[in-house]
Amino acid sequence: MPEIFEGLKRRVRSSGGKIIRRLHLLPGGTPDGLGDDDALIGTSLNSQVIVFFPDTPDSLYQIEEWFPTLRRIDEEFGLTVICMDSRTAQEIRRRSRLTVITIARDATLDDLASRSNIKVCLYVNYNPLNTLALYLRSVIHVSMLHGDSDKTVSVSNQIKAYDFAFVAGQAAIDRLNQYTLLFDATERCIPIGYPELAPSKVPQSLRTSNGRTVLYAPTWEGGHPSMCYSSVAGIGASLVRSLRMEGFDVIYRPHPLTGVRLREFGEADRAIRDEWQDDPRVTVSLGTPIARDFSSSDLLVSDVSAVANSWLRTGKPLIITDVSDPGSTTASTRLLETVPRLRASDMRTAGVFISRQLTEDPSGDARRDLIEYYYGDVTPGASLQRTLDAVQRLIQLRDTLWAEIK
Repeated sequence: MPEIFEGLKRRVRSSGGKIIRRLHLLPGGTPDGLGDDDALIGTSLNSQVIVFFPDTPDSLYQIEEWFPTLRRIDEEFGLTVICMDSRTAQEIRRRSRLTVITIARDATLDDLASRSNIKVCLYVNYNPLNTLALYLRSVIHVSMLHGDSDKTVSVSNQIKAYDFAFVAGQAAIDRLNQYTLLFDATERCIPIGYPELAPSKVPQSLRTSNGRTVLYAPTWEGGHPSMCYSSVAGIGASLVRSLRMEGFDVIYRPHPLTGVRLREFGEADRAIRDEWQDDPRVTVSLGTPIARDFSSSDLLVSDVSAVANSWLRTGKPLIITDVSDPGSTTASTRLLETVPRLRASDMRTAGVFISRQLTEDPSGDARRDLIEYYYGDVTPGASLQRTLDAVQRLIQLRDTLWAEIK
């Protein structure tokens, strides 16, 4: 009898969990686990490359800028995106036109891999759930993250879990060699540039710049204190006020995860939106392609983040805030040594300071000299070709090595 009751309780818990998942009542950041497992068992994937993305919809921004590149990889080698959240899978399918499947059990992935000829697995973040795919022995695992920055995550020890890393350029390799113990970045990193931001793909602006449009694009508060670089709660409201007093148009682009960890950052974000919602010269950019905001703006104010590094390629003036959490760590890099920094103590005259940077751009020549160091050849199409060539080489390497093991 006890066994019967235990079995009944397990079935009740399982049924209750399915109801909670289908009603989307799970805690934030938890995949809904509504997989296609039953339909996938016994099947195979017609792809040499997979992207493992177990995240919830909040993190879609991490993969969506790679969509053009992933489509080209798919055309060349066949590619499937594997998710663990049905909502995320639905959105990726809709936005990218890529093949997407959802799994809830690691046994399903194991079964698929055993019947398929998967050779390379790509990852766009360091989600702990990536370990479910990392156990696949017959695959070369490649971290490519979702942007190059001077944040701690760019020199995370987690990079050692992957066979190789696709990085933007020499700056990333030097940063890893300097700040990561027992990791040979020169051997393990493959520079590919940023194909997802290739200039030929940058859409035209939907708004006309008056030559005095500032993009304020702060990052979020990070997953823990050592990664908190956000300026939203500290200077966000004061900065926008100062810009408007100086006559600037403002595009405010908050990070989609703002306030997820710390409520005060979400409240600060909401306060900025509410204060300027009726001002036609302040635009809140939510879900707009970042390349469009780049083309609409004349100067960027950003925190230490991938947005700042990506903006470098525009050649336009850049200011990076210096208001990080005391517990955070920032790499000492050529970019941070070159561009002007904006601190909380500068807020009274921030608008005037930014106006001078836009007019005179005193760091312009030095900043533009960094583009090749950070991205290599930025000729349209060059970065995408480097990516395709890198994937091809890794497929060949995998075939050679796996043949020796088998």
